[in-house]
Amino acid sequence: MNRSRKAVLGLLFSLFTLSGIAKEATVSPQPFSHADSLRGSLRPERTCYDVTFYDLSLSVDPTTKRIAGTNTIRYRAVRSFRRMQVDLFANMAIKSIQQNGKSLAYTRDGNAIFITTNDTQPAGQIRELTITYSGSPKIALNPPWGGGFVWRTDTTTAKSPDWITVACEGTGASLWWPNKDHLSDEPDSMRIRCRVPIGLTCVSNGKLISQQPTQDGHQTEWTWFVHYPINNYNVTLNITDYAHIADTYTARDGQKLALDYYVLPGNVQKAKIHFEQVKTMLGCFEKYFGKYPFWRDGYKLVETPYWGMEHQSAIAYGNHYYNNPFGFDFIIIHESGHEYFGNSLSCADHAEMWIHEAFTTYAEALFVEYTQGKAEAVDYLNTQRKLIRNKFPMLGPLGVNYDQEDTDIYFKGTWMLHTIRNAVGDDTKWFAALKALTTEKRLSIVYTDEIVDFLSKKTEVDLKPLFNQYLRYPNLPTLEYKINAKNTSELTLSYRWVADADGFNLPVVVRVGQGKWQTIRPTSDWKTTTVNTTGTVAINVDNGLFTTRSVTVE
Repeated sequence: MNRSRKAVLGLLFSLFTLSGIAKEATVSPQPFSHADSLRGSLRPERTCYDVTFYDLSLSVDPTTKRIAGTNTIRYRAVRSFRRMQVDLFANMAIKSIQQNGKSLAYTRDGNAIFITTNDTQPAGQIRELTITYSGSPKIALNPPWGGGFVWRTDTTTAKSPDWITVACEGTGASLWWPNKDHLSDEPDSMRIRCRVPIGLTCVSNGKLISQQPTQDGHQTEWTWFVHYPINNYNVTLNITDYAHIADTYTARDGQKLALDYYVLPGNVQKAKIHFEQVKTMLGCFEKYFGKYPFWRDGYKLVETPYWGMEHQSAIAYGNHYYNNPFGFDFIIIHESGHEYFGNSLSCADHAEMWIHEAFTTYAEALFVEYTQGKAEAVDYLNTQRKLIRNKFPMLGPLGVNYDQEDTDIYFKGTWMLHTIRNAVGDDTKWFAALKALTTEKRLSIVYTDEIVDFLSKKTEVDLKPLFNQYLRYPNLPTLEYKINAKNTSELTLSYRWVADADGFNLPVVVRVGQGKWQTIRPTSDWKTTTVNTTGTVAINVDNGLFTTRSVTVE
């Protein structure tokens, strides 16, 4: 090795290794239509009212694959108005819209309904209207990604009863029931009444209030009550001849949480054993995020014919009782993590879905750390690193019906949070900030800047430049460095960040050759430090913080 030679090397670093220099942020991976704008934007016809309660009542007919029912929408007028927007897919027929027993005029623009009230809705007052509707709801071709109803049969029993479920995130809850279909407005609570043929069980969100036969004796009406705010896309139905398993989880303060598992009859014994990991998971999440946020409604796993979905207090489970190589069931851990991020803390716009998915994917790594240690958690993160694409910003365009198809909100998102944890450099502060976020912002709509400011304040570290880089730009920053020989044992290390975000200043733990590990704090300006080294001259980044890459200077 000739140490008199000067080398200028580029180390592509932070969350993982990349090639290429920073480029301008890409706006969006998809075009937007008029329908997307109607669904995604907040116009006066939507901002004029705030939903406080939904009372959804419907019948499901497995034979005809049709549904029919009503939804009573209780709302508070934010300002005086006579025209408002409610959403329901165009293939669903409206029979009537009434207020105080009188019909209301309305027009339809695709999947949007524009209602004109008979009198002015005064600001501050609580009003109700009832929409009666019916139709054959959209069928999910690839649930849960392609939203809609799933009509199947359970072939594990001799009876082969109907097996009906629904998942609609992205596509929209208005594919099967009328509502204000925008993430920014959740009801404070909700009642769900569903009538199904005798012999079938209907599991929905919230707490089971009653089950009773209808007057004609042909159906059973199942009534569920959601005591908390709920995303429209989280509202679900699960219908088949379910077997019920009851259990409890004891929190650290001794309080008991009801655990209810609804599974196919042939899977009862398997489920009793497999679902034991739920208690370990709830203990882990209680440590990092606080107590389960929907305590009055209980926690449910409901077996479905599709992989899974984070339906609030009624997690859809379809992973066939499979544990991954790290010893846990991914669907149980991930979808339950959404009870904190997505269901309790909810974003206001589809563009900010990173809030749901990045934190929840990070919760998987924390579960591994909780059960197996930090080194195993880093190994788990490394299995996800290869899935990162870096094609689009994680923060999407606001104000349209933007269905985030890029998986970076999951895998790049969790690596972003892991990186920021190490940028904070103090696990006590980091985990205290994370728990404060989930407890102080519990059951609320949250925004990107709000989360960044909150975590910055709690950790006492300005995290805005880091979040800006990873959320608003598709590419990663580049750490440029130079190594110059001073004498036989000392080198000067010069370094800087090349990044899109102003003020990007991620600290890096490095060593040269076999020297000591040390923290450098690059900025956009060149900085220089003297390092002692022996052996091969190469820069190493601490594995377990971000990634490892060695570059040898000839």
